Amino acid sequence: MNVSANSANEKATLPLSEKVQEALAITKRGVDELLIESEFAQKLARSEKTGKPLRVKLGLDPTAPDLHLGHTVVLNKLRQLQNLGHQVIFLIGDFTSMIGDPSGRNVTRPPLTREQIETNAMTYFRQASLVLDPERTEIRYNSEWSDPLGARGMIQLASRYTVARMMERDDFTKRYKSGTPISVHEFLYPLMQGYDSVALESDLELGGTDQKFNLLVGRELQKDYGQEPQCILTMPLLEGLDGVEKMSKSKNNYIGITEPGNTMFGKLMSISDVMMWRYYELLSFRSIGDIAQLKADVEAGMNPRDAKVALAREIVTRFHSAQAADDALADFVNRAKGGIPDDVQEVAVSGAPLGIGVLLKQTGLCASTSEANRMIDQGGVRIDGAVISDKGLKLEASTFVLQVGKRKFARVTLSA
Repeated sequence: MNVSANSANEKATLPLSEKVQEALAITKRGVDELLIESEFAQKLARSEKTGKPLRVKLGLDPTAPDLHLGHTVVLNKLRQLQNLGHQVIFLIGDFTSMIGDPSGRNVTRPPLTREQIETNAMTYFRQASLVLDPERTEIRYNSEWSDPLGARGMIQLASRYTVARMMERDDFTKRYKSGTPISVHEFLYPLMQGYDSVALESDLELGGTDQKFNLLVGRELQKDYGQEPQCILTMPLLEGLDGVEKMSKSKNNYIGITEPGNTMFGKLMSISDVMMWRYYELLSFRSIGDIAQLKADVEAGMNPRDAKVALAREIVTRFHSAQAADDALADFVNRAKGGIPDDVQEVAVSGAPLGIGVLLKQTGLCASTSEANRMIDQGGVRIDGAVISDKGLKLEASTFVLQVGKRKFARVTLSA
């Protein structure tokens, strides 16, 4: 008894060196929650003392292969931990994908087929590798240990958690109270995700704020299996270009990580000066000190646009190249002066003479003729650089550059 108590005290009182404190500050940067911070500080101290890296896990079901910058918030944190020397485990939930994660849902999500899982997993990791160092990333599939469990092992695992504790989960509670069906297999998802932490002997697991319950289950299961419980780090959701809603393709406020460099650069330059610092905090690889200095420079009179350009260059360089960032900046400056970019899409349209509103819709530059008319009223439509104010304009057969707003261009060949 005394030996155990002494061991616990030794672990609890490891001194936190300057290097450990710096690593803790980097880990905490931009996070929503770190549970339990004192435990994680001790894990860092023990890692420094023994030279053994921490095992850091991120589990992802391969259900959304097209990533945007919002998805990279968690991946960026993994990269920071890699840079601190820790072992990152990119866990592809090929087994749990066949169950379907009920997090934040009020209906059962249909499971994916094996073919969908494999296709998405390949695409997901290829895109994630634009952020992670693939040479320092351990790739695992949870079917490695989940498939061998079999029926007996699954029942034994299920015996380690109660229905009452499972119903503490907010989305389950809401669905139960509203009479919305909850399938028994959905209870298995947090159990299997928790078992992943046992199988991998995870020291730290990352996830979005909506994953907190699942991450806590892993912590409890590790205790039950006699392991030191993992710490939990949740990351916030990144706001989109509107600065209000979370970044989402469905809300069209996103920046895709495989979009062209010019498009990424232009979108990043469109965010507000206030939101720029949020993006720096969650997306930039600059040090906390560098960002603080940059913010101080802006407060002292530096043009916020220059700081935003630096951020846009960093992001475009990360997902493309330094040359692409240089080209994107040149393109942005050219557009700001009213110039026409080099990469203008070519569109052929027939039906001349054709009304400007219909033409804008047919070229895809406006979603509807009403939107086209609104853009004309706002002075946002140009033909070969000249602003168009006549909504009744009809264009004859010819070739010209059509522009809507600052970023939408098309070289149109209009025929009869």
